[in-house]
This record gives sequence, structure tokens and C-alpha cells, in this order.
Amino acid sequence: MIRVFIGYDSHETVAFHVLSHSIHARASQPVAITPLMLTQVKDIFTRERNNLQSTEFSFSRFLVPYLSGYEGWSLFCDCDMLMLDDIAKLWALRDDRFAVQVVKHNHVPLEDIKFLNQAQTKYEKKNWSSVILFNNAKCKALTVDYANTATGLELHQFKWLGNDALIGEIPHRWNHLVDYDPQVPVEQLSLIHYTEGGPYFEAYKNCGYADLWLNERQRMLSAG
Repeated sequence: MIRVFIGYDSHETVAFHVLSHSIHARASQPVAITPLMLTQVKDIFTRERNNLQSTEFSFSRFLVPYLSGYEGWSLFCDCDMLMLDDIAKLWALRDDRFAVQVVKHNHVPLEDIKFLNQAQTKYEKKNWSSVILFNNAKCKALTVDYANTATGLELHQFKWLGNDALIGEIPHRWNHLVDYDPQVPVEQLSLIHYTEGGPYFEAYKNCGYADLWLNERQRMLSAG
């Protein structure tokens, strides 16, 4: 079973469902998808929202190893994504030498404001945490208390590992940043990330690869 957690934001409900559909539609192995909804973890996740937090799941993603019982592997993805490939191929990249595996972007946003008028923060390792393969047994530093109290940079820059050598790399095709990374043929992409704003927002309806997301939504809504 491929265990997947998707960040859930009440302003992007449709994004969660379209990403889930795109995963299931292409998967060659059974997949269990869990939405990381704040309403479902409110008994353990008590952290107050930060003004720099652009989504509801900015920090709750670091509960994944705890929610997995610190056993096996789990995959976390932001909701503003679209799967174009078989998720089993990504799952097959798990490497027990590492505690986490990510796409190691060198991403420096030029804008100061992103979707829904949210602040665009800039920091080292930005977007590394938007797709994470967690080797849960090696992530026991991510306790509920730590997820509730650590700074944003401590969490998103993987300071809790104590050693960057524990951060493995996965191919860039598994987290392509739309309208930041150079546009390439769809055949070269496996998972695309509408990080600035997806086509479900009016202001971003003409973003790169918008047609792919809109077509996926239509397939999800089709009956018969």
C-alpha cells in the first residue's frame, strides 16, 4: 500500500480532490490518501496560524511521521499539484539511507505576494518540503510538541534532522514548479506544482499547464 498525505486547505478544496483523482487514475498499486485537515488533527495540532503561513497545512505536514506511527514510509504532497505519472514509480525511489527524500530546488521567488494575497516568503530550501518521502522511523524528532513549537525555518529547512546528509534527492520531474521552472514537454514531467497559484483561482486561470488541470477536473466530474 502506498501511503499518501495531501495538504488540505479549505480555500483549495477542489485542488485536493483533483490531485487525488490524478493519483488514483494513474496508479498501478493500491494507494491510501489522507487529507491533512486541521479539523481532523485539532486535538494534537494546536499551533496558532502565523501571518507568513500561506496555507493551512504549512506546518501540519510535519505530523506525517507521527500519524504514520513512525513506521514504514509515507509521501506528503501539497494540494496544488497534478500527478501525470504512476505514483508507484515515485514510491520505488525510497532509499533507506535517508530520512527524507525531496526535489532539491534552487527556488528564489521574484514576487512578494502569491495567491489569495498571501505573503511570498523566501528562504533556503524553499519548496523542498512540498513533496517529501518520509522514512518515518528516522523522523522521530518530529514529535507533536516539536511540530507545534519549532520555527518555520527549523521545520522547512529540515533542521530537526541535524545532518543534511540525511536528505536524499529525487528527480526534478516529481516536483516541477509551474511558471518558475522552464516549461518542458509534458512527457518530461511526472508531478507538476502550481506553487504560485493554480487555474482554480481566477487570477491564475491562464497559468502554465492550466489545460492539464482543467482536463483532469473534467474527467473527475464525468459520469459514464
